[in-house]
Amino acid sequence: MTDPAYLLVGDGREYLLEPGAEFGTDLGVIEVPEDVSGGDVVETHLGETFEVRELRLADLFDHLDRTGAPMMPRDVGLVIGHAGIGRGDRVLDAGTGTGILAVAMGRAGAEVTTYERDPDFADVARENMRIAGVDDVVDVRTGDLTAEVDALVESEPDFDVLTLDTGDAADVVSRAPELLVSGGFLAAYSPFVEGTRSVVETAREAGLEGVESLETIQREMDFSERGSRPSTAGVGHTGYLTFARRP
Repeated sequence: MTDPAYLLVGDGREYLLEPGAEFGTDLGVIEVPEDVSGGDVVETHLGETFEVRELRLADLFDHLDRTGAPMMPRDVGLVIGHAGIGRGDRVLDAGTGTGILAVAMGRAGAEVTTYERDPDFADVARENMRIAGVDDVVDVRTGDLTAEVDALVESEPDFDVLTLDTGDAADVVSRAPELLVSGGFLAAYSPFVEGTRSVVETAREAGLEGVESLETIQREMDFSERGSRPSTAGVGHTGYLTFARRP
């Protein structure tokens, strides 16, 4: 595992920097010591100070390089909470993208094998794992999981959790009983109802239990002298999550 990056905060600004890095700003040049740790204070050559903070998942969501629309924190939380992902779990994931879900599961203590079809996206995800400090527990593989299922069933079965964020998730769901341990969980994300319905139907046909789908919606609250109410801004819909369990 490589040393993770840190968040430098000061003057209303945030910078994601690694130990030993040097970065120029209009407030001066920041030189991050090799032995830096959370809680330290570093100064630019002009005397401006920045507090060093250890990265939390929310910071990573905001600062990791993106290759598309990442899964939102509320969706990530539902996946980890409903599937009970924790230390010692083996997770098979498809549709890595930016890798925010893989990062979160790795930080929760799971060992993650994640597949990304696009080689460029996979390279970005590997760098994000390194920055997040989970490259020792998250294996980013370039490839299509649907084409690798037979080999995984033969050589690396018995995953505790299967997480999917791909348009053809149903093709993998049909193989879930062969990939998961008894009692293992499936969690599949889709931004569209059609994909969700396909996953649900396939999960039932495959004999999975406890199949349920949730729409994730989040609304902010407004508080004023007149009163308190949900914000009138647009509904915070992100997508649909389907959960199921191998008997």
